[in-house]
Formats: sequence, structure tokens, C-alpha cells
Amino acid sequence: MRILLAEDEVTIVVTLRDALEEAGHEVLHAPDTQHALAELERSAPDIVLTDIRMPGEGGMAVLRRSVELDPARPVIVMTGFATIDQAVEAMRAGAANYVQKPFRNEALVNMVATLSRVRRLEEENAALKAELRSREAFTGFVGASDAMRDVFDRIRMVAPTDATVLIEGESGTGKECVARALHQASTRAEGPFVALSCAALPETLLEAELFGHERGAFTDARREKRGRFELADGGTFFLDDIDDMPLAVQVKLLRVLQERSFERLGSEVTRKVNIRIVAATKIALRELVRAQKFREDLYYRINVVPISLPPLRERGGDVPLLVQHMLERHGEGKRFEISKPTMAALERYPWPGNVRELENAVQRAIALAGGAKELALGDLVPLDPRWRGATEVAGEVRPLREVLKELEAEHIRRALEKCAGHRSQTAELLGISRKVLWEKMRDLGIEGDKSEAPPGA
Repeated sequence: MRILLAEDEVTIVVTLRDALEEAGHEVLHAPDTQHALAELERSAPDIVLTDIRMPGEGGMAVLRRSVELDPARPVIVMTGFATIDQAVEAMRAGAANYVQKPFRNEALVNMVATLSRVRRLEEENAALKAELRSREAFTGFVGASDAMRDVFDRIRMVAPTDATVLIEGESGTGKECVARALHQASTRAEGPFVALSCAALPETLLEAELFGHERGAFTDARREKRGRFELADGGTFFLDDIDDMPLAVQVKLLRVLQERSFERLGSEVTRKVNIRIVAATKIALRELVRAQKFREDLYYRINVVPISLPPLRERGGDVPLLVQHMLERHGEGKRFEISKPTMAALERYPWPGNVRELENAVQRAIALAGGAKELALGDLVPLDPRWRGATEVAGEVRPLREVLKELEAEHIRRALEKCAGHRSQTAELLGISRKVLWEKMRDLGIEGDKSEAPPGA
């Protein structure tokens, strides 16, 4: 441990420092209050040992400043003029322990060792909690494709930070699931997660929902109401469909992102909030910026860390995993099966509604299954003629060699026709020798000018 020893008595400094260093600790000495406060700022010690009476403001000033900088850091107060009132004052100010001089160095070394073990256990506990939160954050996710692995890696990387995140993806790809995962894997997991869809409310109601309002702020404001920003204080605020946010509201959102402060409607009181912003869009915001339908300055404010969600059609191999998960989730304990041809059809289908459409299809098929265990293809995908090519296999699939042979013969005939049957010119046009051209014409059954002899004749 790095220990700050704030003490002006040379004898105590020498003997106590030697004892602590023999126990394996690093000791930083400060002979007065000014040096002790400077070391707190500069060195960030793990434990503070401070005398109450020393040059300057004294040990209570060191104690209070240490608690301000790091409330979890233990501070042991030492004094040769102990009183009950002084001990109570020190403990109330945040001291971990109170020691009266003279003391045995071994006792203080043991006290430091105990505090060191406690702090180590607290750090391990915090690390385990963070790991547990990270695992729980991905509970609802299913996917093993490379595209989804990239998404998982990005979530793990950015979740512990407070960086603003912009999630881009088509409707039904799971943008809110990603936002919740970011919250659950962050240090704000114990705080609130507040979500609001910008597409669900008109401009007037959206502003009131975001910022809240005072009583009498408008006609129907019969009582004061806290907005979503206030409700999300200490946690994460998820703005879904931010591409639908009116330009007038975008200006006010920009100020909240810059200053983390706002005023309720009808109020002049500025309120501060400690929130993390996560936004989602179903349309590329850059295109909306070019069309002047979205503020450029707001775009750069929310696009700090982008996360792009792939559509289901680009998640190769994930459809069977998702279907199995949904059968277990919605099957209510019953075991349903899907045949291999049906599963192959599900993988070929483009799923324009993405995961949401797939989940609805599975629920529909389960509801229409009756007593059957095997789900029907007709209940899982639409029978719309537009998608028939994706779900049905053509009756005849010819060998590739035959198709290539026909295309090659057709291409050579076109070249011969262009060169009026002249083989030397045709070979030059095709980029091959006259001998190779003659052999291909023979093998493909293409007749040419009989008067022109083959090479080498």
C-alpha cells in the first residue's frame, strides 16, 4: 500500500516509517499540513496516517480533504492529546480509526494490514460485481455470427465509460436491447434506465416529457411534473427514434448534452442532472444532416461512440439459434420442432422486419400449431409471391460446367460474328492464341470458315 504519513515528530516518523516499510508498504512523509494536502493531490495514497496537531491547519484539515478526494480511503488519526469530543469529531468526519500516542508501532502496522485487506476485498468485490453485470447484460442476446460478435465487443468496451452512444440499425434489430445492455454493464446499473421514443409523441408533448413542467405552465398542467431527464438522474437515458425528433426540440437537447442542465417548462430554475445519453436511429443521421432535417452540431454530440446493428439477413447462422431460443421462450414448456427444409427456408427468407418479425412469426406458428409438434412453413413465413423465390427451391439446378460451356460458346460466336468469321482477328479480340481458339471451337462444336485451315496444318 502507498501510505501518507503526516507527522512532525521526527522520532515517530523514523521508527514508524521503518516498521511500515519492513511490512512491504511505501511511505510518503509530510512534515506539515501544507505538504500533506499537496501529497493527497499528487500521489493519491491508499491510506493516510495523520497527526491531529502539526504545523498548519492540522490533521482534521487533512482528514476532511482526504474524504473529499476519496471517501473510501481509510484515514487513521493520531494524537497525544486525546479527548472523547475530539475522537467523536474525527470519526464523524470520516476517520477509519483513532490512535492515542504513545503507541506500539506493531499495533499500527497490524491496523494498516487489516485496512489493506478490507480495501483489497472491496476492490475484488467491485470487480466481481462488474463482471456479473457484464454477463447479465447479455442475457437476452442470441447470436454467434461475426457481425454480432463485433457488436458484443463494442458494448463490453464502451459500457464502463460515460461516453454518449449512438445505435444505428433497421427497425426490429434490437436497439433498445443494446441500450439496456450498455446500462446493465455500466457503473450506473443500480441507477434508473429511462427510455423515450421520439416518434411516439407530438412536439409539444415531447418537450414536456423531456424537461417536465411546473404547475400552470400550460392549459392542462394542473400539477408539476418531473421530466425524463430528472427521472434518469444517476442512470441512463435512452432516446429511441431520435431521427424523428423535431428541430425545435433538438436545439434544447443540445444544451442538455453540453451542460447537463435544463429548465422545466414554466420555470426559471436551472436543474443539473448526472445522466448518460444513449440514442438510437433507424435512419442514417448523416443523410438527414445533408437534407437539413437534423442538426449537424447535435449529430456530432451524440455520435461519440457509434454502434451499428446488422439486419438479420446479414447475420449468417443466427436464425436457427434465434428460432430455438424463441421456441423455448414462447413454447410454454411444450417441445416444438422445425424440419430441416423449413429451417433452410427460414434462413433464405430476408426478414425485412428483422428479429421482431422472426419472433412474431414463431409466436404465430406456435399459436396455429394446434396439437402438432412440427411448425408449418406457411405459418412461419408469408405466402406472398414476392418472397416465393426466397422460400422455395427451383425444381432444376443444372451443373455449373454445362452453364459455363454454353456461355463460352455463345461468347465465341459473338466474337466471330464481330470479326466476320476471321479467326486470327477473333483470337486477338478474345486475348487467346489462334490455336486455342480453334481447339475451343472444335470442342464446343462451333463451325467456322471451312476454307481457313487450322494452325499447324
